[in-house]
Parts: sequence; C-alpha cells; structure tokens
Amino acid sequence: QVQLVESGGGLVQAGGSLRLSCAASGRTFSNYNIAWFRQAPEKGREFVAAINRSGRSTYYTDSVKGRFTISRDSAKNTVYLQMNSLKPEDTADYYCAADRVYYGLNHEYDYWGQGTQVTVSS
Repeated sequence: QVQLVESGGGLVQAGGSLRLSCAASGRTFSNYNIAWFRQAPEKGREFVAAINRSGRSTYYTDSVKGRFTISRDSAKNTVYLQMNSLKPEDTADYYCAADRVYYGLNHEYDYWGQGTQVTVSS
C-alpha cells in the first residue's frame, strides 16, 4: 500500500497563494493516479483536481480552473497543488488520495492522507 502525507496548508489572505504537497511512501509512486479533495466545515468532501500516473493528464473542478495547478515530481514521490488567487470559499481541509486504477472525481481512491488545513481570510 501507499502512505500519503499532506503539508503546506496555513492561513493566507484573499488573493494570496499556497502550495500544498502530498508526499507518498510505500509502493511505487508512479503507479498511482493522485487527486486532491477538500472539505469545508459542515460540507461534504469535494473533488478539486487530479493527475494521472504519467502526469500527462490533469483535470480540475470548475471553481478552481485557471487558479490551481496540480503537478507531480516522481523523483521526489510528491504531488503538488499550487493554489493562486485564493478566495475565502477555498477555505477547507485538503486531502490527497491515490489509486492504481481509478482516475476520476469520485471518492473511489483506495488511499487517503490525513489532510492539511487551508484558511483564506477576506
């Protein structure tokens, strides 16, 4: 199995930027599709972005297109989520998830991290 650890969250003003990291250990990282989800207080967990095993395919939920960028560095076993032009509505706990087969926006990923908190002040 693979273990995922998120980092990079924090408090930022609206319009600012953060870069989240999802570090993987265990099985071969390049065998896994990776996604980011987020969960705001009293809301369900929603899909944010995903990147496939090779890194050549990515997609995003509409609300973050043009502001967030997902990427992966296989040498470092890490996936990043660069978040620019942050808005108060981006405030949430952010989770990365991994799966060897599934590559989509549903919660069907086999492995999940513990999350990192992002707070955007207005």
